Parts: sequence; C-alpha cells; structure tokens
Amino acid sequence: MKRLGIMKETKNRWERRVPMNPQSVKKLVDNGYQVVIQPSEIRIYCDEEYRDAGAELSDDLSKCDLIVGVKEIPIESLIPGKPHLFFSHTIKGQDYNMPLLQYFLDSKSTLLDYEKIIDEKGRRLVFFGKFAGNAGMVDALWAAGQRYFQEYGINTPFLKVKQSYQYDSLEQCLAELKEIGEEIKRDGLPAEICPFNICLLGYGNVSIGCQEILSAFPIRQVEPSALAGLEVNHRADEMYLSIFKEEHLVERKDGTGFELIDYFVNGDQYKSKMEKYLPYCTMYMSGIYWASGYPVFLKNSELSKLQSKQPKLVMIGDITCDLEGSIEATRKVTMPDNPVFIYNPTTDELTDGFKGKGFAVCAIDNLPCEFPREASDFFNSVLEPFVPAMLDNDYERSIADSTLPEEIKPACIAHQGKLEENYQYLKEFLNR
Repeated sequence: MKRLGIMKETKNRWERRVPMNPQSVKKLVDNGYQVVIQPSEIRIYCDEEYRDAGAELSDDLSKCDLIVGVKEIPIESLIPGKPHLFFSHTIKGQDYNMPLLQYFLDSKSTLLDYEKIIDEKGRRLVFFGKFAGNAGMVDALWAAGQRYFQEYGINTPFLKVKQSYQYDSLEQCLAELKEIGEEIKRDGLPAEICPFNICLLGYGNVSIGCQEILSAFPIRQVEPSALAGLEVNHRADEMYLSIFKEEHLVERKDGTGFELIDYFVNGDQYKSKMEKYLPYCTMYMSGIYWASGYPVFLKNSELSKLQSKQPKLVMIGDITCDLEGSIEATRKVTMPDNPVFIYNPTTDELTDGFKGKGFAVCAIDNLPCEFPREASDFFNSVLEPFVPAMLDNDYERSIADSTLPEEIKPACIAHQGKLEENYQYLKEFLNR
C-alpha cells in the first residue's frame, strides 16, 4: 500500500497553506492509499480534520513513498532517498537554495518542483499566482493609504483597506473593498493624488489576481501611452489601470524592433524603457516573470532622478520578490507584520516603516499565505489528479522511462544523484 507524507510548513509563522486539503486526503484513503501528515498548530486545516479524513498524524514520514510540502523543506527535515515535491526555488540558480539542491544530488534523492509541472505548451498547471496577485494588490493599497497619511498627512479612502490576512476570506475582502470603491465613486479621491495611476507589470495569473481586487474599485483601463495625457484630463472619481507587457517595458539596445521571442532568448540585448512612464505612476505593481540576464525594469538610478521632482510614485508593490532583480530597490523581502520599507536613493539606505524620504516598497515573500484557505483549495484541486500516479511510480527507474504523467516529468530537477537533462545548467550555480 503506497503512502503519502505531507510535511508541516516551517518557513515562517505566516505559512498556513497546505498542498492537499482533508477532502482530497479522504479520497486517497478511500482509494486504498495511506496518508501521513505531520501535526501543525498553524495550518489552515487543523490536525483533527485530517484525522477524521483517515490520515495518520506523525512527525515520522520515513516510511512514505512520496513527500509533499508547499515551501522549501529544511535540509535537516529531508528524508534521504525519497522523492520530494515542493517549491524549491532553485531553477533560477538562487544562491540561497543551492545547498538544498546539492543535498538532493549527494543523497541520491528525487526533487520535483511544482513550478515546472507544465502542459504540452509549457504552461504552468499547479500554482498560487492568482492569490499572490490578490494579496499583493490588497496589501499595496493598504500600504499606499498608510504612506499617504503617515508621511504626507493626506487622508484617503485607502486607510479603510485592511491587510489581506486580516480578512476572514477573499469573499469578505472583496465585499469590503467594494464599499470603499463606492465611496470613491461617490466622493472622489483627494485632488492632490489625482490622477491615481496603477502601473501593473504582467498579464499572467498574478496580474489576473491583481485585477480581480481592482474590480472592486471604479477602474478605467488605459494604455501605457495614455498615462501622460491623464495629467490634464482625468476624474477624481476614477482610478486608472495600465497593464504593461514586455513590449512596453523594454527595447533593443541596438534600436531595432521589438520581438517577444527574441526578447525571451536574448534578454541581455534589451534595456528598460520604464523611465518614460515613471513620472505618471502612482503605484508600481510588479507581477511579471523575471530572471537573471533580463533588463532591470526599475533601476535605483531612475528612482534617484525621480526623487528630485516631487514624484507621484507612492508605492512599489513587488509581488515577484526577486531580490535585487527587476526592481533594484528590493534588497530584502518583508513579512505581513513588517511589510514595508522606505528606499532612499540618495543615501541608498532602507528604513522599515512608512515614514521618510524616498520610495515605499512592499515586498512580502509568500503572499498567497494571506488567503490560505482559498489558495490551498485551488492548489489542491489542480494537484490532486496527479498524486495517485506519482505515488504509484517506481522511482528506481529513470524519469524518462517512468510511469509519471507527462506533465510531471519536466518537474523533476534531480534524480538518483544527477541533474535531469533540462537542468544541467544549474551545475554552473552549484560550482560557484
């Protein structure tokens, strides 16, 4: 009888998500599988719910055939020789997780990563992105309200927005935001912050989550090219949303035309052109994929230029949280209980809180944990169909010759002490 092990989340006290909910665990048990789950005091579903679903509660997962979690599993908690499935944050060669990857190689264990569970067109199938967008947008609006009030003494309707984790559910959050949206529609925003322009980078799941939140407000969508015109032609009872695609963000260094495929292949041949939009940007929301070698979209040097001109930019919401990545000022990630820091480009210093000269940055690391039940249930629904086949697979065989679903095979980063073919490039990062 095959046995699934579910790890408790230990990355931080905010991580309440689960990869499988009690309903899915019961289905596995009813179909002849065993499930062992580590007890947890912070998980969104309590231990008793899993026990009632037929799971065994135990810290010992050593007899399980597959170990699953959500975030990175500490090296000391990994079980040598076993296949593990979680978000490893290794595929970009992230320095801080190379020891984790090296452990899988040294122990001849199997590492599977949700991020690379893909369909035949390369589209991700198992993700939390929409909920990162939901929480990131709510938190950024809340933070904007705090920044306006604490630093500039401006009272706005955004002071009534709460942080994501303070809502009982996403449904309750949207209902309360709609009331604030009605207030803006009725009374307008303070003249000194109009036009209120939200620049949203990206059009995938994160962006969709942001737009779901913004649907509660009187939003008018405009092209990035129209932002300058809003300075003289805008309404106080509207908020303006511009969605930025790659074609808006970058241009070739040699001046030739933009081509999306060329950008993905030759990102180092491009440079950012965001500086022409920044003077008109109230909120800069980053929800677009970025990797080393691609242009930095928001440079500290551009923020330095902007600072001398009484900038509009009140909030930088870095949902992607790539440290010193597409937003240079993101030099650290934040937590829900200390979510914002001020970056001063003149001194190049970071100061926690909402007050001070510079630009407010909200860069919460694991945003979906702020809507843990909805995020877990959605994630569970897309993962569940693959679990029986993953449990039944013979991991002594090569991945190519295994019975793993075709969607799962690309998710194998390391197996039997070796990097899989698609991940050989990680040797460069391991050997640094």
